[in-house]
Amino acid sequence: MQQNRTAYSTLIKSEAKKLGFMFCGISKAGFLEEEAPRLEAWLKKGMHGEMQYMENHFDKRLDPRLLVDGAKSVISLALNYYTDEQQTDPLSPKISKYAFGADYHLVIKEKLKQLLQVINQEIGEVGGRAFVDSAPVLDKAWAKKAGLGWIGKNTNLINKKAGSFFFLAELIVDIELEYEIAPNADHCGTCTSCIDACPTEAIVGPYIVDGSRCISYLTIELKNEMPQEFKGKMDNWMFGCDVCQDVCPWNKFSVLHNEPAFTPHSDLLHLNKQDWEDITEEVFQKVFKNSAVKRTKFSGLKRNVSFLRD
Repeated sequence: MQQNRTAYSTLIKSEAKKLGFMFCGISKAGFLEEEAPRLEAWLKKGMHGEMQYMENHFDKRLDPRLLVDGAKSVISLALNYYTDEQQTDPLSPKISKYAFGADYHLVIKEKLKQLLQVINQEIGEVGGRAFVDSAPVLDKAWAKKAGLGWIGKNTNLINKKAGSFFFLAELIVDIELEYEIAPNADHCGTCTSCIDACPTEAIVGPYIVDGSRCISYLTIELKNEMPQEFKGKMDNWMFGCDVCQDVCPWNKFSVLHNEPAFTPHSDLLHLNKQDWEDITEEVFQKVFKNSAVKRTKFSGLKRNVSFLRD
């Protein structure tokens, strides 16, 4: 039986690599004891802002066996999105690197579907579900358990060999596999670069982010008007923010992604400050046709650009 688990796990990791995933690790499905009190305290302090959905399915967030019948294993995967391409106008409102190309939800979901197909073909009928930010799964906690890295002071998962510019996803399956022995040690040490650099002081302490102050939250998740207290503190970000990753010393090990779907739209990087201020819905639909930026909608993007300008 152990022999099968080892063979199955080796197969899954090999197929994940073929599909372009940077890392793949496997952990035993169960209750996340360490995360429970942290999540509860974070929610009680209102650090999720208007993200009311974070309060839902508390038990399911902490136990994947409540999400997938008979769940035995959590396969954690990481897909690199790091790029050295930049917007050409240094004065134009900034977009996070992860949104330069196609919407990662769509790209990763397709890869997970293919991986599950291979598992079913090679191993037999395996029950499972794919998750990419789409359900109450604590991606970083599972990735840490699977040995993909440690959770840094900016609460991003960091890998010693590749930094943190990658997406996380999971396949939760109903078969026993071979599990990673121990999660990676924390290598943040005494460094506080991310805490010191955050423009809105959202990293309120090591390993604690007040989501309601985070620029990514303010520019994407927040549906109402931007709070005036953040006027002049947005560091010119209009969609997402990379500051805490850009300053992280471990990201000097980031390598360029090789995912064609993440190639930026030909117009995106060349829009200047004035282009963004004058952007029409037609241009928005064209440039962001299959992009994660569509999450903020045209009205949201206009709000963000206007907030930076006014």
